[in-house]
Amino acid sequence: MQKALEIAIQAAKEAGKVVMGYYQRSYDIREKSANNPVTTADLMANHQIQEIICHAFPDDGWLSEETKDSPDRLAKSRVWVIDPIDGTEEFIAGIPEFAISIALVVEGIPVVGVLYNPATAELFYADTGGGAFCNGTPIHCSPCRDLKQASMLVSQTEHQKGVLAGLIPLVAEIQYIGSVTYKLARVAAGTGDLYVTVRPKNEWDFCAGDLILRETGGVLWDKAGRTIRYNKKRVGQPTGLFAGNPTLVKQIIDFYSSKPVNV
Repeated sequence: MQKALEIAIQAAKEAGKVVMGYYQRSYDIREKSANNPVTTADLMANHQIQEIICHAFPDDGWLSEETKDSPDRLAKSRVWVIDPIDGTEEFIAGIPEFAISIALVVEGIPVVGVLYNPATAELFYADTGGGAFCNGTPIHCSPCRDLKQASMLVSQTEHQKGVLAGLIPLVAEIQYIGSVTYKLARVAAGTGDLYVTVRPKNEWDFCAGDLILRETGGVLWDKAGRTIRYNKKRVGQPTGLFAGNPTLVKQIIDFYSSKPVNV
């Protein structure tokens, strides 16, 4: 997987240059659906990533938030899962909490993951069995085992809507971070202990972060305590994703299951 990792890093960096060419400048914005914007930067970064990856691996499948989906990928054993900018709302607001997300999935399992925040110059990456790194330095998820001492990363929107109300009192601290991908990167690097969302997400939101987190000793589980399979026909993940070290994640899933949070 070394070549795949190198190409993914190259694609992320080149897309980062594209994104930063638009950041805090003028560009077009349109709504794909309610509260789901897409910008010129998203589309141009997607084009840059696709050009690099498809040139290097023309036979692989492709799944991206900003490319029309094709059922052809379902017959492929190797599929790239891409979000050219996860955290588009933060990008638009000029908040440096977004990231380019690139993952390679083989038979439903992520084997390469790259997350790049070009605004902060943080490059997170991993391949299966090779450990995880940020800018070349090994990273590890937090060893915290006590929810009462844990810091939980959440979406401010979810908190404001009250959908996490039953979970907030369980932890010592709440950190508001915009992008799903960037939250997973922060948990993988140990700067947060947990990430929880009870809203539906799509595969491209968390695929690369899942692999990076696994390589730091952490897990990303659904509300039944299962790992996620990728390159499914339906790319949406139903409510409930929980990330951190296995001990903390099991504790918070157990609480969530016993006293369901209203979503």
